[in-house]
Amino acid sequence: MARVAKSNGGSVPEEAYQSRTAVSHSMNLKAREYLPGGDSRSTIYYTPYPMFFARGEGCYLYDADGNRFLDFTCNHTSLILGYGHPEVKRALGEQIEMGTCFPGPTEPQIRLAQMICERTPSMERVRFANSGTEATMNAIRAARAFTGRPKVVKAEGAFHGTHDTMEISIAPDPQQAGSQDRPIGLQHVEGIPGAVFQDVVIMPFNDPNGARRIIEEHGDEISSVIVEPVMGSAGMIPATQEYLDTLREVTRKLGVLLIFDEVITYRLAPGGAQEYYGVTPDLTCLGKMIGGGLPLGVFGGRADVMALFDPVPGRPAIHHGGSFNANPMSLVAGAATLEQLTSEEYGNLARLGDKLRRNLEELFIDMELPARITGLGSLFGVHLTGEPVNNYRDAQRGNTALRHQIFLGMLNEGIVMDPRGAGCLSVAIGESEIDDFVTTMQRVLNSIDYTNFC
Repeated sequence: MARVAKSNGGSVPEEAYQSRTAVSHSMNLKAREYLPGGDSRSTIYYTPYPMFFARGEGCYLYDADGNRFLDFTCNHTSLILGYGHPEVKRALGEQIEMGTCFPGPTEPQIRLAQMICERTPSMERVRFANSGTEATMNAIRAARAFTGRPKVVKAEGAFHGTHDTMEISIAPDPQQAGSQDRPIGLQHVEGIPGAVFQDVVIMPFNDPNGARRIIEEHGDEISSVIVEPVMGSAGMIPATQEYLDTLREVTRKLGVLLIFDEVITYRLAPGGAQEYYGVTPDLTCLGKMIGGGLPLGVFGGRADVMALFDPVPGRPAIHHGGSFNANPMSLVAGAATLEQLTSEEYGNLARLGDKLRRNLEELFIDMELPARITGLGSLFGVHLTGEPVNNYRDAQRGNTALRHQIFLGMLNEGIVMDPRGAGCLSVAIGESEIDDFVTTMQRVLNSIDYTNFC
């Protein structure tokens, strides 16, 4: 690394972290007696143990030890209004007085469905589920039923939920995954039947020609191509305009349904990333922010495809049940959230996101540390590599050991970001919080002994 080595002048970040989080440590030990790993979310585990949170207010979090943190995760992009927004709390309070769930549809379902369809014209009809995982699972099933074809294409490094079909090539070892332009599908977790691999095709991300070639080779077997307009789990890597335009063109030519996974990117504009890029998919999947902090998934799109779920003529072509589908608590929280998200709010989020990414880039240049800052709108990712980051394999070249030290260092200084170096903004964050993040990052970078990472 070009950076001159510095002494960290004291305890390593992990020791400082442990000294501040003794209650979280004891709670983790207790939780491990009943929960594998002490939690129910594998993606938020980090060493030496994760913090236990007690409450949130606006853009701040408070852990079990009483420490206050400026939050740049929004529960992994879910809380675009921040914690405890008064309008969301009001809507939930009114609904809880009437009931939390019922054995039939409720008015809030109509209201939120109308809001989504009006904001996102490609979503002519929608249905509600409980998570982004359920949304992508049902969208892929609908595409298979509509086209009569078995295969689905996804990008290497993309996360689309935890159902079997999508638990492939989420974080593959590049040494085992074939060439970058022709990636090989690799199992992400144990327990996935081998037969699943026959119907999942992996394409490169941000390689229009490579993606086109693979889709055309399997064309008459492919039901759908699913893509994140910004690849989240790999570190908030935006798709290029050419890439999404190419996917739209080739899928339309081959009669393949294009699915946008907008679980993360619906926060980019009133109509999501499809409005930002001007690319219209056949089906769209939503989650995270759409529930206003409560579990909610949405999938929808063309009326002729969504008609497969319609039970009115008789037995639907696709059964879609679930006792908590369209739960009114989630619906009213989601509607209250969307009501606050005006075009001006989206513009302000994008402006602040641009400022954060720009200032971080300047900081790493000034400190002579190789880094690439990715993201779009209110999303950002920090990659500790001097090479361009356009896809999952580019992101894998980053210095993960140094990234973890920076993550813990930021926690010790009172700022929460994703352990993978990514994050996002909420409307509760303003200019001063952006400045705090950058100055804190500078302080953390100055405290690290880089001789361990050269």
